[in-house]
Amino acid sequence: MNNSEKHILIVEDDLNLGLLLMDLLESEGLRVTWKRDALSGLQQAQRQRFDLCILDVMMPGMDGFSLAKNLHHQFPQLPFLFLTARLLREDKLKGYALGAEDYLTKPFDESELLCKIQVILRRQTAEMAAPAEPETVQLGRYSFDASRQELRLGEQAIRLTEKENEVLHLLCQYQNRILRREEAVAKIYGKYDYFLGRSFDVFISRLRKMLREDPQISIENVFRVGFILNVDDGH
Repeated sequence: MNNSEKHILIVEDDLNLGLLLMDLLESEGLRVTWKRDALSGLQQAQRQRFDLCILDVMMPGMDGFSLAKNLHHQFPQLPFLFLTARLLREDKLKGYALGAEDYLTKPFDESELLCKIQVILRRQTAEMAAPAEPETVQLGRYSFDASRQELRLGEQAIRLTEKENEVLHLLCQYQNRILRREEAVAKIYGKYDYFLGRSFDVFISRLRKMLREDPQISIENVFRVGFILNVDDGH
């Protein structure tokens, strides 16, 4: 992976930390753009393409959570992570529910941050190089096209976020079979912990709502084990 081709957007209002992050990432050969408030960060993301965003939460005006929500809505394939002093469990869960790749608290370990960034960028490069899967998967009355991040019901098209798409794609691979929860979370996030597990549950709930128009489809909880995407094909 050529780091010089990767462009990182940092949105951080603290001057010293912003300078430190720029120096740290540029020393790894990454291109960096730094903005000190959320609105400027959002406008910059609208002007040019980025490979990853690193977001603070507590900023004047729009906070980092609102920024992440806007970014995820406008650029669903753009990965982001939080780097923040907010330590509450509720904040961490909220960050993951918004689609964050990770949630790191300050003070942070520089080597850990660099490792997480490289993992995200490598995965992104691999996904771009992988051949698209053009065939749609039929789920009862729905059709699911992972390559387009699209779930269709008749003429209605539902555009999935990247994480929703990944979770549904994984469930489809285990259709009518148990998908173990810890294995599923590790496949989606690259590791398992409590907060990532709760984030995964949020995406399961969203997918249930999207699929509720067909009673022949359900995502069943298997207590303390995992999930099953049940699809009754009528046979």
